[in-house]
Amino acid sequence: MTCRDLAELITDYLEGRLALLDRVRFQLHLGICRDCRAYLKQMRGMVNALGALQAPLPPPPAPVQEELLARFRDFHRAKK
Repeated sequence: MTCRDLAELITDYLEGRLALLDRVRFQLHLGICRDCRAYLKQMRGMVNALGALQAPLPPPPAPVQEELLARFRDFHRAKK
């Protein structure tokens, strides 16, 4: 496996979608290639950082939610 091959397969590897033979070849390449190990570490860090950004936000306080809904209803009525 080349470094380019590894780069093309890294998403499938991280998502656990590689076939057994490809996973073994991927891991063997990691064992001999320091640059690809660093690349994998960077990709995992990016996935973790992006996952943290997608954490659900808490709902707004009830008074704020009610005000937003009222404004939306008023806006929708005004368009008719």
